[in-house]
Amino acid sequence: MAEGTPRQALASIHRLYARRFEPIVLELDLTVDPLEGIPADPLAAALARRQPTLRAMVDGLRRAGSDDRASTLIARIAPCGMPLARAQEIRDAVLTFRAAGGRAFAYADAFGEFGGGTIPYYLASAFDEIWLAPPGELGATGVALETPFLRDALDRLGIEIQAGQRHEYKNAVNTFVERDFTDAHREASGRIVTSSLSMIIDGIATGRALPPDRVRELIDSAPLSGAQAREAGLVDRLGYRDEVYAAAKAHARQAGTSAAPSPGPSTAESGADESGADRDDGVTLQYLSHYRRVSLRREASRPRVPALGAARSERRRVIAVIHGTGPVVLGHPGRSPLAGPVMTADALTAAFRAAGRDDDVAAAVFRVDSPGGSYVASDLIRREVERFQATGRPVVVSMGSVAASGGYFVALGADVIVANPGTLTGSIGVFGGKQVVRALLDKVGVRFGAVAEGENALMTSPRRAFSPAEREKLEEFLDRVYDDFVTKVAAGRGMSFQEVHEVARGRVWTGTDARERGLVDELGGFSRACELAWEKAGRPGADTPRLRVLPRSGLVDRVRSARSSEDAAAGAGVMGGMGARPAGSLVGGLASSAVSAAAAVFGGPALFADTAFTGGWGPLAAAAARAGLPLGGPLLMPPIGRLS
Repeated sequence: MAEGTPRQALASIHRLYARRFEPIVLELDLTVDPLEGIPADPLAAALARRQPTLRAMVDGLRRAGSDDRASTLIARIAPCGMPLARAQEIRDAVLTFRAAGGRAFAYADAFGEFGGGTIPYYLASAFDEIWLAPPGELGATGVALETPFLRDALDRLGIEIQAGQRHEYKNAVNTFVERDFTDAHREASGRIVTSSLSMIIDGIATGRALPPDRVRELIDSAPLSGAQAREAGLVDRLGYRDEVYAAAKAHARQAGTSAAPSPGPSTAESGADESGADRDDGVTLQYLSHYRRVSLRREASRPRVPALGAARSERRRVIAVIHGTGPVVLGHPGRSPLAGPVMTADALTAAFRAAGRDDDVAAAVFRVDSPGGSYVASDLIRREVERFQATGRPVVVSMGSVAASGGYFVALGADVIVANPGTLTGSIGVFGGKQVVRALLDKVGVRFGAVAEGENALMTSPRRAFSPAEREKLEEFLDRVYDDFVTKVAAGRGMSFQEVHEVARGRVWTGTDARERGLVDELGGFSRACELAWEKAGRPGADTPRLRVLPRSGLVDRVRSARSSEDAAAGAGVMGGMGARPAGSLVGGLASSAVSAAAAVFGGPALFADTAFTGGWGPLAAAAARAGLPLGGPLLMPPIGRLS
């Protein structure tokens, strides 16, 4: 038959018609840890374009929950270092998808081949069916934290750590000054592990309809073979990828027969449709990220015909979403994609000012995922949160995997603080000090001369110990910052100074424990924070709010220079000129002893005004790096490792 005949044209029309009603099997890749926040640097944003983001996952599942075509989900899960709180947020989104009528399949080649599979399996327990490859194992062996202690190594090198903290649980310096856990350090770490495992056991028990005591027994006997896991009721089926996909597609076809009208002949043609999705036997296979992008495009293309008086009703329909990700630092965004995300004071304060001037904004959701950092930067951000709140519009803080120390400080101006059960938060305390490398320099035969004006000009020098007067200055600083921190927590949380002090003292809590102690208002993720913000704005059930991410991350906002510090583009990192770069390493604890020692030996004379670093110490960060001060700033959560 010749091409282009009426019969072929009719068949093409039938195929197009069929595609409108074909069931969709959504694919979700949970073999990599999704990104938190919005990359501020253009290059980092380009590199991250193909990486999944947590917000896109949650939003995609929300959209699929109201789409009868997309009622089947299949997720591939693998150990990827995902924090517990992030896994909980994805679990909640999957459970919401299921509650809306969807069916979810989880598949793993292995939940850790010989361990390390506890959090991945906990995530899988939110799905209807769990499939495991026949040779795979279930390595849900429990939860552990490991902490290194470097005191003996530093002693051998001739490096002395001179530091102080407020109070006994602010144990970041313990890695350098102790040879083992102190009682307070062990107690705090042990409570995080106990609380985390309790959440995991409860989640698995609920998802698999098993008694919690039985789940604990199975964890204690892990790792388990696939056959053992299936016999114990932890896994539904043993099968390879093709088998679980066949089961998911069969379910989608069965669920789709009652939801779609008869499409006519020639509907089961395999291939790719116009959107790029794979089609197989009347089923369309789509990544969740692709499905969300198509949904957003369709939503944007719908014609909007405003009714009479709609101009007024359209006002205040936006929730401003402001991301604060990474260590809290002074200054404005830099340009290095290799430095990792940082929560810069200039960007965040500009974002809140822009939201406050926008009449479309009804409320703000401040998403915080930060271990803390600069005391000054944290307070500047907290102040702008309060100023936005003073406009009569609510602010709800949504805590990610960690919101501790300075990351908790920035949340104090909010109306409501929402945390995931596994969020690491609190750490209300401060620490600081320096490492002294004089003995190391003596060993290698290096001598330094110094010329200084001012009694304390060499206070942060790593080549000499603190004098008694300098040590007193450090103690005054620690007391001042701690007292201010606790006072502001007390004011923000409606507690007395003593009540806050009892749960503070530098201690890190899980979100569940923090809520019990008054540091958090509600447990939940980003979606719950948006719901609360809309309720606080007086608009529950009125309509669906639009989300507007600030600082704006569009190309125009990144390229054009801001007209003033009040311009919305100021938060995108383009001021009147280029700013200082973020520090290359902004991690918990003190700066690397070896790096700092090398700087002390080879760095030569310096005036402590180097702007090559920003970090949590602003223009003094170069001096802080040489002295061994914590680059992230004095309000940094102690490094407790990653739950595994």
